[in-house]
Amino acid sequence: MKTRRTPRTTLATASILNGRHELSVHSLKRRDDSFTLHYTIAPPLPDAGDTTPVLLALEAMDDIGNEYFDWGGAYGAAEGGTYTNGSISARPALAPKACEIRVRLTFLRDGEEHPCHLMLRTQAVRP
Repeated sequence: MKTRRTPRTTLATASILNGRHELSVHSLKRRDDSFTLHYTIAPPLPDAGDTTPVLLALEAMDDIGNEYFDWGGAYGAAEGGTYTNGSISARPALAPKACEIRVRLTFLRDGEEHPCHLMLRTQAVRP
């Protein structure tokens, strides 16, 4: 028996890595000391065993001037291998009064940087 999957909410999408992949951010989760973006990439990123891995870094600034910096993340092939599932965190925690956050995700592949810029609304996100 197959389980039905609930459609995922998408907060933002962007073409990445020279247009060869699409990034979809599905959630922005607040923590006491940080926040985490959960995303998918389709088609999936290549298996690190087959090629040089793609590294990811995050920098962000909210609409009231606070800056946020990468605190690590992880990604891997999703079940079925049709996309990559991942998350990346930043510190410090999002400011309670921030309504939007401008995120710069930088993908590093074969020594070349591929930046991606996103604007995410934060007021609907609860701690």
